[in-house]
Amino acid sequence: MSTATSTAAGASASAAPATAATAPPLSEQEILSTYRKMQSEMQNLIQTLTKVEMERNEHRLVEETLEPLDPDRRAFRLVGGVLVRHLWVWGAGGHPCRLCFPFEFDDSSMQISHRRASYPPQVERTVREVLPTVKEHRGNLDVFVQNLKDKLDTTQKEAAAWKAKYNLRTQEEIEAANRRQ
Repeated sequence: MSTATSTAAGASASAAPATAATAPPLSEQEILSTYRKMQSEMQNLIQTLTKVEMERNEHRLVEETLEPLDPDRRAFRLVGGVLVRHLWVWGAGGHPCRLCFPFEFDDSSMQISHRRASYPPQVERTVREVLPTVKEHRGNLDVFVQNLKDKLDTTQKEAAAWKAKYNLRTQEEIEAANRRQ
């Protein structure tokens, strides 16, 4: 959506609530700046929501793949395009969900480094050990997705109320109104 381009004359002074009588009326620039910040926040929430939903779907696919397998089968993990055995205890780290990957990836040097060295080496994992962790992480991602959706909904309502309060219109809305006339 394009940014707001106009306000009704005097809308900022006449639309101010009675409780804000002590605060000076907002200028047109402040009104537009606030609306643009709300739009930017909504875009950021949508991008984050998309990334987290993709991560949640990956966890769901892993869960569906592991469930029918023999519980004593060794678990492998895809790290940077390489399939490896689980050799480290899962912990907080640089993985996008920050719940299960104990590494951090340095883009500048293309190196993977340990975020902490307190986990024991050579701990091999089985499907029985990995599956509950994957389920728990997916549950955490489900909660996070719902929180993001709630925050996005709240921000959209606030932006719509702000837009209505100060009679803001986008360039597309102005052009559509001109075509109708």
